[in-house]
Amino acid sequence: MVGIDDVARAAGVSTATVSRALSGRGPVSTTTRDRVLATADRLGYVVSAAASSLATGRARAVGVVVPFLDRWFFSTVLAGISDALVRQGYDITLYSVSAEPAERRRVFDDHLRRRRIDAVITIAIELDAEESASLRGLGVPIVAIAGPNPLLTTLTVDDLAVGRLATAHLIERGHRNIVHIGADASSNAGSSVPALRRRGFEETLAAAGLSARAVEPADFTIEGGSAAAARVLAGDDRPTALFAASDEMAIGAILTARERGLRVPEDLSVIGIDGHELGRWFGLTTVDQFARGQGERAAEAALAELDGATPAHGRGTLPFELVDRGSTAPPAF
Repeated sequence: MVGIDDVARAAGVSTATVSRALSGRGPVSTTTRDRVLATADRLGYVVSAAASSLATGRARAVGVVVPFLDRWFFSTVLAGISDALVRQGYDITLYSVSAEPAERRRVFDDHLRRRRIDAVITIAIELDAEESASLRGLGVPIVAIAGPNPLLTTLTVDDLAVGRLATAHLIERGHRNIVHIGADASSNAGSSVPALRRRGFEETLAAAGLSARAVEPADFTIEGGSAAAARVLAGDDRPTALFAASDEMAIGAILTARERGLRVPEDLSVIGIDGHELGRWFGLTTVDQFARGQGERAAEAALAELDGATPAHGRGTLPFELVDRGSTAPPAF
């Protein structure tokens, strides 16, 4: 097998220079780094994970804790995390957790402690005090995407503002009979992402002097959005607009509207949140929260802490943007 000494001889540099060039840490000129990388590639040299761990004290792995693996937002954030980590030679160790207490205890109190990881990233998980303490007890950088926790470095979109923006967009179009498809007030913690989006909806209606209709609950899937829209559109007092708390639910609502012979946006306006790639094909107006970029930012924050940056405990705000693709228009009646 090709070793680091072979790369050093072929590139005409020291083994220390090869190590710095391949790890991305330490002073190496761009010309030398490019020569070392090209030589390593030509010789087929692969860094030994075990040797790297011994030399640096790092496992070169980051644990990622996620509640869902089959939902667009989470898989897209994971892709962003992976992009950023792979560029720096790190692997992902993935932990999927549900709301089941025993399963969560196994992950936070056992699995994370048994595996060698250099940092942890959580995605949209509400952590209780015990889970937060367990994570901090690992002694590694912890970065949370959403799931606000003042004791952790948390990167989050302002979901209250996102809910307000989507609702204001419909009101500006002239809508007064608007239904929100999303979190039921009785089923979500007040600080959760779905609850904050619902609050933004309700507060914006109230500020405009409009009364909020009952929120139609759904499970943030296309099927859930379709079923919720079917319930709403079956009533006598059909709304002129729907604000879905995710693009997948908004797409489900559009499909149901089409099945009922309703035109979007002529007969029914629909807006979502996310920036889902399918939104372009459905002409869906959305509030894009740049999910892939969230993952990249979180990975970069974790790696920065590993390299000595001071943890930024508290909230760091992530960007969002209204993207009007034509699924909203003034009401026809």
